[in-house]
Amino acid sequence: MAEDHAKPTGPDLVEGIALSDLADGGKLLGHCGHEPVLLVRRGAEIFAIGATCTHYGGPLVDGLVAEDTVRCPWHHACFDLRTGEALRAPAFSPLVCWSVEQRDDRIVVGEKRKRTVSKPRPGGSSQAPEKIVIVGGGAASFAAAETLRREHYQGSIVMLSNDEAPPVDRPNLSKDYLAGKAPEDWIPLRRESFYSKNGIDLRLNADVASIDTRSGEVVLADGARTAYDRLLLATGAEPVRLTIQGADQPHVHTLRSFADCKAIIERATTARRAVVLGASFIGLEVAAALRSRSIEVHVVAPEKRPMERIMGPQMADFIRALHEENGVVFHLEDTASSIDASEVKLSGGDILAADLVVAGIGVRPRTGLAETAGLTLDRGVVVNAFLETSAPGIFAAGDIARWPDPHSGENIRVEHWVVAERQGQTAALNMLGHRQKFVAVPFFWSQHYHVPINYVGHAVQWDEIAIDGDIVARDCLLRFKREGRTLAVASIFRDIESLGAEVEMERQTT
Repeated sequence: MAEDHAKPTGPDLVEGIALSDLADGGKLLGHCGHEPVLLVRRGAEIFAIGATCTHYGGPLVDGLVAEDTVRCPWHHACFDLRTGEALRAPAFSPLVCWSVEQRDDRIVVGEKRKRTVSKPRPGGSSQAPEKIVIVGGGAASFAAAETLRREHYQGSIVMLSNDEAPPVDRPNLSKDYLAGKAPEDWIPLRRESFYSKNGIDLRLNADVASIDTRSGEVVLADGARTAYDRLLLATGAEPVRLTIQGADQPHVHTLRSFADCKAIIERATTARRAVVLGASFIGLEVAAALRSRSIEVHVVAPEKRPMERIMGPQMADFIRALHEENGVVFHLEDTASSIDASEVKLSGGDILAADLVVAGIGVRPRTGLAETAGLTLDRGVVVNAFLETSAPGIFAAGDIARWPDPHSGENIRVEHWVVAERQGQTAALNMLGHRQKFVAVPFFWSQHYHVPINYVGHAVQWDEIAIDGDIVARDCLLRFKREGRTLAVASIFRDIESLGAEVEMERQTT
């Protein structure tokens, strides 16, 4: 996450530019006063919108214009060129729009347009539910509640979260915030006042014991009952816990919640040597964050290469080399056998000094509520294309949901932040009766030091990896193919091509 305090660049758009300076389909960065403004031309229409993504401040001039939208190059948020509305997560706040005039052969940007209240989209149910309950306090839950209110839903929204903090920007917990490069006020997705202002009854530290599908009620651990007409299960995932000797010591941590992250940071202020168990995305992002705090870091993992199962051998070798360049020591094809107050013993016989241990050995979907409610499970909660479970009126989204993915042709479950948010948005529309299929292409990003990796699509198995560019030079795009068809694309500093791959995958299903 970054903020841009640089002086405005490009032409003064209040003074105007020549029409010939903006080709059809082109983008141009300028400014109105001190505000950066992006001009976009599509045929006879010219749009003037805020130039930075409202998610992390990505430069939209480097993004992709597709139809009547512009997409952010960093994390694939999508905005309406006409209204500025944030159409797709991870952005939720709209862009500012300006009026535009064509005077002879010049383009002149006028006043900032007033934000108009969006109209409810047509096609919803004639009888909206009176009570919607959302179980969970993460990405999908927040996105669903925000979408419901944006769609002018007037009924009751109760969000039951067993967390002690309101929904937070979880990707930052293993990236900039953990590294000490982001302030704490960046972490909440919205301030607490957002929930009261929008009539969202957010109940923290709320443990849900069961779901009574017959009476349409959620039963809390204290015996209280909350009625629903529509229910969204977005309980997320929980870290796999270590079972080895010494795993319960105070210097041994997992990372999932805001509280987890703050506990690691507190320990990191005095720690000198850390051991990270697991070479997953979370594990390696934690390793990078701790290295930025000048802590000695050793990574222990059973794999031959870190993240090879997802990224393939070439990218895996690059990721390992990148971390080694930054001082991380790997102990691959090995596992921890025990932990004591100052050491981690490995199965292979090595002993590593450690006053901080972080376990990132995977997560499990939290499906207990769904199971006791009698919902159909298959390594997650089974949903249809509309994110409906096997029980009428109950939907599921996020890390627990296994849905029919039209791009891979398989039923898949992924643990990606943006997927969870977009599923929350779709589930909200469908709880209002819009019958919108979830067809978004899976997307995630990972940050390792100053190197971002974007991944579009979903490929569990492939028979070919086509590499364009140079991985070592950090300028590449990898296509994961099966029988000649591209299932997923991973890239480093190939933002436009990553966005283009996403659009192409979308069009293959329309």
